[in-house]
Amino acid sequence: MVGAVIRPAALSTVLLAAALGCGRGAPPPTSDRATLVLVGGEVVTNLPDQPRVEAVAVRGSRILAIGDAAAMAAVTGPDTRVIDLGGRTVTVGLTDGHCHLYGLGVAEEQVNLRGLPSEQAAVAAAVAAAAGRAPGEWIEGRGWDQNPWGGAFPTRASLDAALGDRPVALRRVDGHAVWVSSAVLRLAKITKATPDPAGGKIIRDASGEPTGVLIDQAMMLVDGLAPPIDDAVRARRIRAAAARAIAVGLTGVHEMGIDDATAAVYQDLAKRGELPLRVTAYLEGDPAKAAALAERAVIPDDGDDYFALIGVKYFADGALGSRGAALHADYSDDPGNRGLWVTEPAALTRAVAAASAAGWQVATHAIGDAGVGATLDAYAAAIAANPGQELRLRVEHAQVMTAADIARLAQLGVIASMQPTHATSDMPWAEARLGPERIVGAYAWRSIAKAGGFIVAGSDFPVEDVAPLGGVFAAVTRTDAKGQPAGGWYPDQRLTLDEALGAFTAAPARAGFVEDHRGRMAPGMVADLTVYDRRLTADASLLATEVDLTIVGGEIVYERGAK
Repeated sequence: MVGAVIRPAALSTVLLAAALGCGRGAPPPTSDRATLVLVGGEVVTNLPDQPRVEAVAVRGSRILAIGDAAAMAAVTGPDTRVIDLGGRTVTVGLTDGHCHLYGLGVAEEQVNLRGLPSEQAAVAAAVAAAAGRAPGEWIEGRGWDQNPWGGAFPTRASLDAALGDRPVALRRVDGHAVWVSSAVLRLAKITKATPDPAGGKIIRDASGEPTGVLIDQAMMLVDGLAPPIDDAVRARRIRAAAARAIAVGLTGVHEMGIDDATAAVYQDLAKRGELPLRVTAYLEGDPAKAAALAERAVIPDDGDDYFALIGVKYFADGALGSRGAALHADYSDDPGNRGLWVTEPAALTRAVAAASAAGWQVATHAIGDAGVGATLDAYAAAIAANPGQELRLRVEHAQVMTAADIARLAQLGVIASMQPTHATSDMPWAEARLGPERIVGAYAWRSIAKAGGFIVAGSDFPVEDVAPLGGVFAAVTRTDAKGQPAGGWYPDQRLTLDEALGAFTAAPARAGFVEDHRGRMAPGMVADLTVYDRRLTADASLLATEVDLTIVGGEIVYERGAK
């Protein structure tokens, strides 16, 4: 149970919520009648005995009643706002179970390289961004993907030719590689003699010279070189990202891998009532410093809070797109390469043990089958060391798994935190990376569910688009936005519409230890709701669906078309 999770040194939930001002929403009602009624549509409740009703009533920040029009009439008063749904769908508020909200804010202020067709197009975007900027000012961006460019990584030569001696740093779409100019390599003192760091790789040419692409832990060699930012910039980025998130129906996010400075800004914004959605955060973990987590407290979530800091995120391996995901056997398209260990398995086991004992939920990035296997080994040890504790350990991505580990994940009760749009983004090249045998255990949502595994859905934005309905579409069709491939990519792994919606609603609530308050539409539950412009169906219409209302804590925080 939630109460069984170790939370040493944590303030009481009530005192902490009062101190931070994190809990808010619609003002307390002045009568026993509903403050808001949504009626005349399809209301998806996530309740097994009553999965769909036609109306929902809200009183203050909580659900008052669900049912039919007659039930709503009994709780409607003269001050109740009544909205006729006209057949539209309402769901529990959507929560992205793995994303980077602050990272979205950063990406909004940098050069957008998503979807560009070539290295030359990416360079042109950087050149356009440099126009009018002072000489020597950094140009930063994100979103390039070498796979549609023919597969070869870009090089510093193209940046240098167009931008001269200007420092340029452009992150790959997945955030697991950075493409930099020669000016950045000089600032970082990266030369032919620089060794690859543990868990990272410096891409080199035939003579051993760095080409300008740094993978995984090698990116740390250039981190911190750009001018520092202050809390005002962090707050601006969070506000901008949150505004985008609520406009696509998100009422909450699981914010993965933030630093202490960003966590402090989130906490301050929540205290001042300036977060329009709920943020459940996980620190960016340093396995070497895991023991220090015992000296600090989590910030728990009483179910109605707007900011909670409950976990820590570690990295087992890298990403599939940059061939850094750790595999048991060689990459099918890169013989001799089995990926990278960002954290060696023994060190990961020690870090998971220390964080779990200190009361922090652990989320570990693991993409390759070896990476997932090592993570499950570490989790099995932590579970054995904490009998009776419900740790709710998470594997982030879990993209490639052996059949044995799919079964083991379910047996251990480990959460599979997966991103449906990763499958449809990766499908043009994933089988080339993995081969015909391993691909059947990749993005294997149905296999995991059939084994009894628990899936939380997210997008990993800004790696993928922020709109959660794109993830729902990918989960139920296994096709891209053009409907390709016809019939779906490995369609036996599809989810049903209700399963996909549940993975974005009920599942994140349980993963965040707040299923007693959020994730279901029942009287007394928190009134986080998403209202769409039509009835949801498991087809291409999902991609055309707009969000009409986003309601958080009974308060309409986004209304389509409103000024």
